[in-house]
Amino acid sequence: MDTKKIEKAVRMILEAVGADVSRRDLKATPKRVASMYEEILSGMKKDASKEISVILEQTHDEIILLRDIPLYSVCEHHLLPFVGKAYVAYIPDKRITGLSKIARVVDVLSHKLQVQERLATEVAAVLMKKLRPKGVMVVIEAEHFCMSMRGVKKPGTNTVTSVVRGIFRKSSKTRQEALSLMFKKYPTA
Repeated sequence: MDTKKIEKAVRMILEAVGADVSRRDLKATPKRVASMYEEILSGMKKDASKEISVILEQTHDEIILLRDIPLYSVCEHHLLPFVGKAYVAYIPDKRITGLSKIARVVDVLSHKLQVQERLATEVAAVLMKKLRPKGVMVVIEAEHFCMSMRGVKKPGTNTVTSVVRGIFRKSSKTRQEALSLMFKKYPTA
């Protein structure tokens, strides 16, 4: 990532909106913004499929589900964040991976300029390719700041996208079971 170019661009934006870039509180802003972009867009050049480095042979053939995986990304249309949660389910066909590997796939893919629809599709594609499961289902629920802060200005509005592959697409019963597990409210202690 070219942080010097980002710094220069941020300085130009600040000047264009009428900010005094020589003001003490703004002097380091271009550098801070460049550093922030380097962090929050760290997935730009990464291959998320490499996060699934351990594949175990197992006989488990029922739903494996991760709920409430926190995510944030940057909308490529307005360069504003969207923040939410991912729900990822798969039914193995003799191959499983560590649970943290799935969360890492979500993390890498969300750390780049993104749209929510593509993010869900890319998560499903990585799991289908690497694990070759009977099916994958990915649901993402997120608030988009480009809709909350500007334009229609409707804070608190969530967008939900889903991607279903394999058995989850073919069987409404299996799909419904996964959805009920994803959004079931469990009692707290």
